[in-house]
Parts: sequence; structure tokens; C-alpha cells
Amino acid sequence: MSKPVLNTAPLDIALIDTAQIYTAPIYTAIVPAAGIGSRMAADRPKQYLTLAGSTVLEQTLSRLLEHSAIGTIIVATSPLDSWFEHLALAQHPRIKQVVGGAERADTVLNALAFVTTDWVLVHDAARPCLQGADLDAVLNAGRQAQGAILASRVRDTMKRGDGHAAIANSVSRDDLWHALTPQCFATHTLRQALTGALAAGITITDEASAMEWAGFRPKLVEGRSDNIKITRPEDLALASFFLEQS
Repeated sequence: MSKPVLNTAPLDIALIDTAQIYTAPIYTAIVPAAGIGSRMAADRPKQYLTLAGSTVLEQTLSRLLEHSAIGTIIVATSPLDSWFEHLALAQHPRIKQVVGGAERADTVLNALAFVTTDWVLVHDAARPCLQGADLDAVLNAGRQAQGAILASRVRDTMKRGDGHAAIANSVSRDDLWHALTPQCFATHTLRQALTGALAAGITITDEASAMEWAGFRPKLVEGRSDNIKITRPEDLALASFFLEQS
């Protein structure tokens, strides 16, 4: 992860990208980790499965801890979680555990109650392959009214099903993106968007969808395609390979 470089030589202010200069932590990270990951068919939630010598969640948290602009990392877990307390990182001074909710949006909203910074990012617990350059890019882009998310362009031919396992039609992939995380927004704005969308009964699939419902147009920041979300057993081997290459 990139960190500020101290230089005692005279600085040309006109050449400085001030978004890259961090004098103190200015972001709080929220990691929703209340899901059970049923598609993994494992004896524990997927975030606690072993990956590269630790757990999926610890790999994910380590990527965030390396960034100098991120202060507190709030991990929102299930009320029935019995695994988090046994993690090596559970006692880290920058990590705070809170109770999540029934759905992702509820979990993030619960965590937002503990955020004291003006800016917040939300990152999936099961995305352990986040690269530092992508994290820098979305943090910098997110510090504006609309917010920003990491995303990757759709490269495959897209088909819409008819509900009976047959093709209804082809869908143009032009301007289609896969939504990734982290997603970065102004704390107060995201809190209001989530609260309003939930009260209106809107289905919220990610934080950006709540912002879209509230009338915002978050910026798309193109990220690496190896920032995968572990959802199936075969994803563990792929994530392990990506971590070895990073």
C-alpha cells in the first residue's frame, strides 16, 4: 500500500496532488462480515476459511491496515459469531467489532453509527486480493459529493435468461460494469441514503445502489479483475494464486 513519502527539500506546491498527502487518518473502513456464505458448503462462514496461512477475513483486513489514510476498521459480525474473537487481528488497536444486521444494508447502517470521520469506505470481507493502487484510486475519487466505487468492465457476451434456463436475448456489454469494493462515500450522505432506501423498502445490493436511489451518480473507478469476491469453493484456490503473485 502506498504511504506518504517525507521530503525535506523545498516543495513546488503547484505540482502537489493534495489528495495524496495524508496528515492523519481521514477514512474509516467498514467491513460487513455478518454473512454465512452458504454456497461454500463449509462448517463456518467463508470469511473464516483458511487462505494463505491465515483466514480470508484477516487477509482482507491486512490490506486495509496497510493504508496510512485509514484509521479505524469496523468489522460488523453476526450476533452469533464465535470465530472473530479467535483471530490474531481481533485485538488490533485499529480494529473494532460491532454487531451486524439481518441484511448487508442493515449491517453497514449499524456500523455507520460508530464512524466519526467525514469519509467512509465499505469493503467486502471476502475480497482479500485488493491491490494498493486500486485502494488509492477509489479513496481519492471518493472524496467528492457523488462518491466512487471500484468496478471492472464487462468483457464477456451477456445473455438475459427467460426464467426457464433458456436465453431470452443478448444484452449489449457497452457501458456495463461489475461493481466491486471498496466503495467510498461521505459518511453522512451514505447514512442518509441507506436509511431512506430501507425505509422505502428498496432492495439494496451494495452501498452504491442506495446512493443511486437517493439521486447520486457515484464515479466508476476501473479496478483490477483479480479483486475477486470469494463465493464458491474454487474461488479459494484462485485467491491463493493471486495473493502469491502480489
